[in-house]
Amino acid sequence: MAPTSTPQTPFGRVLTAMVTPFTADGSLDLDGAQRLAAHLVDAGNDGLIVNGTTGESPTTSDAEKAQLVRAVVEAVGDRAHVVAGAGTNDTRHSLVLARAAQEAGAHGILAVTPYYNKPPQEGLIQHFTAIADATDLPVMLYDIPGRSGVPINTETMVRLAEHPRIVANKDAKGDLGRAGWAIATTGLAWYSGDDMLNLPLLSVGAVGFVSVVGHVVTPELRALVTAYTSGDVAKATEIHQRLLPVFTGMFRTQGVITTKAALGFQGLPGGPLRLPMVGLTDEETEQLKRDLAAGGVQI
Repeated sequence: MAPTSTPQTPFGRVLTAMVTPFTADGSLDLDGAQRLAAHLVDAGNDGLIVNGTTGESPTTSDAEKAQLVRAVVEAVGDRAHVVAGAGTNDTRHSLVLARAAQEAGAHGILAVTPYYNKPPQEGLIQHFTAIADATDLPVMLYDIPGRSGVPINTETMVRLAEHPRIVANKDAKGDLGRAGWAIATTGLAWYSGDDMLNLPLLSVGAVGFVSVVGHVVTPELRALVTAYTSGDVAKATEIHQRLLPVFTGMFRTQGVITTKAALGFQGLPGGPLRLPMVGLTDEETEQLKRDLAAGGVQI
C-alpha cells in the first residue's frame, strides 16, 4: 500500500518525474530503476511518476512500461506513491496502459492531454473520463499545451473534476491567472509541472510539485514547500532564488537529456538515451556542470 494521503494532497507534495534507466546496450535497466527510485524516495520524495515524458515513454514498449511500474512499486511502493503515465493520443491505447498499470501495482494514473491530433474540449472530456472509468485508481491530469497543442480549458477542468477519481492536475500551462481560477473553481489538487513556477504556483493554491529537477535537489524542494506551507514565505523565496540556476540549466535542452547527464555526474543510474533523444555535447555538459554548481548541487 502507498502512504496515506488526503484529498488536499492525494499524491503527497513532492514527486519526481523519474527517468527510465537503460543499460549500455539500450535495454531496460530494472535494477537501476529500483536503485534510483530508492535514492529519490530516501531524498524526500512522496511519490514518483514513471512512464512520463521524462521517462522516455514515447520510446518504451507497453511491456517495458508494465515491467517498470512493477519494479518501482516493488522497490518503494510501501513508502511512496507510484503514479504511472498512461496518457497517449489514442484513447483505446490509454485504457490498455491504465489497466496494465493498475495490474502492475501503480497507485495512480497520470493522463496527459492527447497530443498532435488536437481534439476539441468535448473530446478531452470523453478521453479523460474513459481513462478514469478504466481503473479504480486516482487520476492526475497533465495539462501541457506546449507539447500537446491543446490546453485543458478551465470549464473543461470543472466538468472533469466532477469525476470521483479525477483528483489532481499537473500544470505545465505557464498561466498563473488561469491556474488560480481553475484551482478556485475545480477543487482539484494542483501540482506544478514547471519547476521555474513551483513557488509562484504555490502562491495561487498549488499543493506541491511534479518535478524534473527533483532528481538532483529534492531536499531543497521539500524545504521550499515546507517553508511556504508553514508561512515562512521569505525562506521559500530564498530557496527558490538559490535554485534558479538549476531550473535554468536543467531545461537548456530537453529535460531527460540533462537529467541523465546530471545523474551520471553523481554516479546514479540513468544510462543512455533512446533516439530521437541524444546526449549533451561537450560544451553543453560543461554548461550544465556550471549551472548545477551555481545552484549548490554537488557533482
